[in-house]
Order: sequence, then structure tokens, then C-alpha cells
Amino acid sequence: MNKGTAIVGFFMSFLAGMFLMWGIDRSGGLEITAETSSPSGGTTIASHEKAIIPVSAEDPTWGNANAPVTIVEFSDFECPFCGRVNPTLDRIKKEYGPDKVRLVFKQHPLPFHKNARPAHAAALAVFNLGGSEAFFKFHDLAFANRSSLTEENFKKWAVEAGVDGAKFEKYLADNKDKLDAKIQKDMAVAQKVGATGTPAFRINGVTLSGAQPYEKFKEIVDQQLAEAKKLTDSGTKASEVYPTLVGRNSKAAPEAEEEKPDTTVWKVPVYQDDPIRGPKDALVTVVVFSEFQCPYCKRVEATLGKLVETYGNDLRIVWKDNPLPFHPRAAPAATLARTVYLTKGEKAFWDVHDKLFESQPKLEDDDLKAILAPTGVSWATVAKDIEDEKYSDKFDQSQALAAALAARGTPHFFVNGTRIAGAVPFDQFKTVIDAELTKAKALLAKGVPRAKIYDELQKDAKEPEVREAAPLEKKEIGAAPADAPSKGNGKIVIQEFSDFECPFCSRVNPTIEKVLKKYGNDVKIVWRNLPLPMHKNAPLAAEAAYEVYKQKGDKAFWDYHNKLFAGQRSPGLEQASLEKFAEELGGIDMDRFKKALNERTHKARIEADVEAANKAGIQGTPAFIVGSYFVNGAQPFSEFKRAIEAAKKGK
Repeated sequence: MNKGTAIVGFFMSFLAGMFLMWGIDRSGGLEITAETSSPSGGTTIASHEKAIIPVSAEDPTWGNANAPVTIVEFSDFECPFCGRVNPTLDRIKKEYGPDKVRLVFKQHPLPFHKNARPAHAAALAVFNLGGSEAFFKFHDLAFANRSSLTEENFKKWAVEAGVDGAKFEKYLADNKDKLDAKIQKDMAVAQKVGATGTPAFRINGVTLSGAQPYEKFKEIVDQQLAEAKKLTDSGTKASEVYPTLVGRNSKAAPEAEEEKPDTTVWKVPVYQDDPIRGPKDALVTVVVFSEFQCPYCKRVEATLGKLVETYGNDLRIVWKDNPLPFHPRAAPAATLARTVYLTKGEKAFWDVHDKLFESQPKLEDDDLKAILAPTGVSWATVAKDIEDEKYSDKFDQSQALAAALAARGTPHFFVNGTRIAGAVPFDQFKTVIDAELTKAKALLAKGVPRAKIYDELQKDAKEPEVREAAPLEKKEIGAAPADAPSKGNGKIVIQEFSDFECPFCSRVNPTIEKVLKKYGNDVKIVWRNLPLPMHKNAPLAAEAAYEVYKQKGDKAFWDYHNKLFAGQRSPGLEQASLEKFAEELGGIDMDRFKKALNERTHKARIEADVEAANKAGIQGTPAFIVGSYFVNGAQPFSEFKRAIEAAKKGK
């Protein structure tokens, strides 16, 4: 446990690795933590069909055909990171304009996103009927409603984008092969240039992967603008700048075009209290960082079962808990499994492990009780362990280790120290395991005992990289308004800027409850409104919540707040739902409530919060000012703890 103990101290900063504010969607893992506004629109069609990365009239495009910089985006409508990068692209459009930058959208639906391909076909139908401007309107609606990619919504969004609904349906039905061929063509280009994940960008051929911040884009765009100027100054036609630069950049850095696997062998400790499936002297050790509410973790379980069958006593699987904070039932499920493990042993642990994944996504208390019943462990014991967060130190230890190993998201594996990220297929595991078996058998032949094989292979492995936490950022926001909903009576004021239609705002709520539980006497949560432009129902929802507050005070506000987040996806936050939720509270003057919504009584009050956020430089939700420290996004408890402790010390 000595290595783990050393790493636990790093947990306060583990979000630097685990919770990056950008990402790439490949085969599963972490969903990132904040939303901002979305780009829209499009202008001219362009054609550079013979370029290494071709652009043609078949591609939805924003910007002028001969703009000196072309950003080709490979994207997926069901990928959360693709939606999250849109505000950055919007800023690029605004700050550079269509004469300097052209944005080109390529379809890249990933195979594990079952609704993505139909969404891309629908978007292309809109493009072919209404052009780029209509496409990008549909694009915005699809990303704003990523969890609702249905045929009914496709038609609705097509109409909102300006396309006739009947013509859309007919075009979609009559041109399936054409639309599919375009998607396949774009995916072939993505494969050719090594764009294996989404979002992926080629800026005049220069690779940029993931939902990177504006500064990353700006650095490349500015450099490419300078290169383009050199070409035009020397006589190159504007129309030839893109094919020239994309050819040069693609050839100059071929190694950047394909992301190569991490072949580093990492030192991954196995602790005495880690659950293990398989013999402890197995030749190959697979350490898995996982959690019970992650759908990708569930998906890979069948593959792990096949590995156990294939390799038998030569393989052991070591479980490390990594319950992600935006999965509110992950920690309770992990607590149940650990209580069973410590009470009944390894076999009982793996039995409930399997049942928890079988039950997913149903992991509420009643589901956990049913899973627990055959073990003989009392629910009262498990419920108390959940309430007391009995294993938080153990979970922190595993998560800190994951961060130090750059194991971002779940599931994540280390095969004798060699990394495998995501819910990859059996053959990818087999390739690595077979190579490790060869190494292990060579050590056996030299006389190394089976029980010492893992230690021997780990002897020269790379140590986990423990980094210092990034400095806390400060923002000037001023005192919280006296007429804002709040809870808690502590001296440290946490101003929460949020949006009732933002999924990440919903996900952070369990963390805020944990903050109140741990720091109840020290903190006061103050609600501030920041409805984002892409969430059409968010402003009225904010006004409805404020009317509840004005009528019934803080408790009613927070009860209504919970109803809004619970109904965020279904039934949604249309006015009828807002009224229904208010009626369910009881004691609300509904005539006054409806009048406030219809007359937009609290519109100016909500806009005052938005103005305060803008002045402070807050652009996304959720966002928090802890005293004067800025916590951006649905961060883990550790980051709130770090800010609160700094505020307590008056640093």
C-alpha cells in the first residue's frame, strides 16, 4: 500500500488528467463537464476535389471558397465532444471571418453510436435540399439534443432549418444509397488521414485532435495564415493555396496523421485489497479501472469473459474502482460490491459484479437490494456504508492512480503494464496478451517463479506521473445578490451559474450535495442563472424557478430545481411541463405563476445574472465562484474541496 498512499495525496489534482475540458470520442469513456453556446450557419460552397484532403460541393461548408485557411472537421452527431467544440468553432468564425477561414464538415459516425449514422443521413438530406445554411441549423439542433436523435426529431429539425417536411421525408426515403455513399466516402477520407476518433480536425492538413480550446486552434490558424500569405505574395493563386498547403503539411508531418498506440510499460501496483479474478500467480495481469454505471464498461464485460475462457490460469483480472462523479449511482454500486467483497470474499464480489452490470442502468436502491439479497449481507449494513461514504479513501486512491497513469475515463486497462483504453474488441486484447505471454514464458524458462513474473515485468516499468495541481484561478464576480435562491449558512459563498437544460449542470448536483454534506457549516450555495443560447427552454425554466422562489422561498425553489433537472430530458422543459412541475409542488398560486411566465416578469432578473457572468468571463455551465476561486464545469468533489480549503485559509 505504500505506493498507493503516496499517490493519494495527488488526488486533489487528479482532474488535471481525468477531467480535461476537452476529449476525443473513440470507444468509450469520460463525458466532459461543461457546455457553451453553439455555432450555426454557412456561406459558400467550395471545391478542391483533388486535394489530399478533398473538399467539394458535396460538403457542408461555411466561409469563402478561396479562404487561406481551411478547417476540415470529422464529426459525429452522437459524440459529446463534437458538440462541445462548436463554441470554439463559433469563436473562430466570429474572430477570423469567412474571408480568412473556411469550415468544412465531414460525416464520421462512430460504429458504437447507434443513432449517429441515421442523424448524419438526415443532415445530408437537409443539406442537399437546403444547402449549407440549412445543414448547420440542423447541425446545431442535433448537437443540442444529442440524446434525442430520432426520426421524428429529424423531420422536426429539418422543418426548423427551413426544409419542407414532406420533401425531406421523400428525399430521405428515395436516396438512402446516395446518402450512405457520401457517409462512407467521408469515413474513408477520415481513415486515410488517421482521424480515428471524433472530433478530429485538419487545418490546411495540420492535425488537431479532440475538442481543444480556442488557443490551440488559434495557434495553428495564425501559423497557416502566415504560410498562405507567403504563397500568395510569391504569386500562388488564392484558389491553389489550400491544395498546396494541405499537400505540404500532410507530407511534412506524416507521423502526426496517425495516432500511434502507447507502448509504454507502466508500473501499476496491485494491492492486497484489490479484488482479483484468476490465480494470483497468473502469467498475465490485466488491471482494469472501471465502474458499474458506465455503459462502455458494461459493453467490454463480455470480452473480458472471453479472455478468461481463452487464457484460463495464465490470466488474472484485477479490479480497481473508478466511480465517475457524474454517474451518481456508480459509487453506491461500488460500495455494495466492496462491502460484499470484504464480508464474503472474492467469489461473492465477482458474483455481485456480474449482477450489477446485468442490472445496469437500473442501479437504484431497490435494484441494489435485489442484487445484495442472495449474498446474506444486510441492506442496512450496505446502506450505512453508502451514507457514510465508507470507502471514499479507497476510491480516491484508485482514481488518483488512474490519473497518474493518464487513464482518462472508463474502462481503462493495463496488461502487464501496457495500456489499452476503452471498450476495444477481443482481438486487440489478444494481440497484447499474446505478446505478454511470450515475455512471461521466457522468464519462466530462466527460472523466475510464476508468482514473481508480474513483479519482474514491472521492475523497469515507468512510474506513475504525479504532477502538481494547476493553480486555482480567481475571478471577480462581486457579492451575490440578496434576492438569489440559496442554501446553507456558511461564510464561504459558492455562486453557482447554471442552466436547467444543461446535462452537465444536472450531473454536478450530487457533487454539490456532497459539498453541503461535508462543509455544511462553512459554505452557502447561491444560485445564479446562465441559460445558454442553444437551450431554447432554459430562459423560461429559469424564470419559472425564480417565480417559485418569489412565492415560496428557498426550499420550494430547490424542490422545483430538482424537478426541472429530473424532467430535463423527459417530459422536457416546455411551458406545459413547467406549469405541471409547479402544480406538483403544492401551495403555488398558479394564476400568478402562469402570468409571470406569459408576461416574462422575471426576464430582466435572469438577464442580470447572465450579464454578471459575461463580465466575469464565464461562458459555460456549470460554473462556480467559490469565494473568489473559479471552478469550471462538473468537476469532482476534490476540486471543490481544494477551492473551499483555499478560501478558508484566505489564500
